[in-house]
Amino acid sequence: MDILYEDKHLIVVWKPSGVESQSARGFQADMVSELRRYIHNASPNGKEPYVGVIHRLDKPVSGILVYAKDKKSAAALSRQVSEGHMEKRYLAVLCGKVDKNVDKFVDYLLKDAKTNLSRIVDKRISGAKRAELEYQVLKSRETDSGNILTLAEIHLMTGRHHQIRVQMSGHGLPLWGDRKYNPAFVKTQRDAGNIALSAYCLTFFHPATGKIMNFCRMPEDGIFCIF
Repeated sequence: MDILYEDKHLIVVWKPSGVESQSARGFQADMVSELRRYIHNASPNGKEPYVGVIHRLDKPVSGILVYAKDKKSAAALSRQVSEGHMEKRYLAVLCGKVDKNVDKFVDYLLKDAKTNLSRIVDKRISGAKRAELEYQVLKSRETDSGNILTLAEIHLMTGRHHQIRVQMSGHGLPLWGDRKYNPAFVKTQRDAGNIALSAYCLTFFHPATGKIMNFCRMPEDGIFCIF
C-alpha cells in the first residue's frame, strides 16, 4: 500500500496499474480490500473499517486516488466531484505525430454496456454525452523502429467512460498499450493490462478543514521510463 497522505478523515494512495479501484469480484486484489486491511492492522477495533470510494480509475490505469474514512467526508468529497471542484490531471503516452502542442477536444460519447466500450457519435444520438478535454505536449521520442511516441498532459473537464482513451484514439492519437482503442495493440497480448495513462495530479478541498490538498507523482514504470 503506497500511502501519499492520511488523517482521520481520508487517505490518499497511489493505485498501480492492474488493480481495481473498488471492490473486485472473486479473489483479485482491489484497493478497497487492501485499504480496509491496512486500516484494520494500523488500529484494530473489531469493526470493519469504512472506506468510501470517491472516484475511480480503469483497472489498467495507474494514479492517485482519494478515499474517505467516514461517511460525512465521503459525502463532502463526492459533492466536489459532482460539482467539478476536484481537479485531476493525467499523463499519457500517445502513438503518432502530434500536429498541435496544445489543443482541446469536444466530442459526444456513447457507451455500449454489452461490450464495455465507448465511441464518438453525433450529438443527436440518444444517450450521447458531451466529453471535453485539453492536452499539452511535454516531450516526444522516436523509437528504434522509427515510431513517434509523445508524452502529453491531459486535463479532463468532464468524466466519461474511457474518455481519454476514446477521444485521443478518435483524433488519431491512441494511447500506447491500449488493447481496446489502439489498433496497434487490439489483437496482441503485448504488455497486457499496461496502458500508458496515469492520473499523476489530484487537487481537492479537505472535507473537514477546507484546506486545498494537492498531490502529484510521476509514473515511473513501463513506457513512461523513456521520458
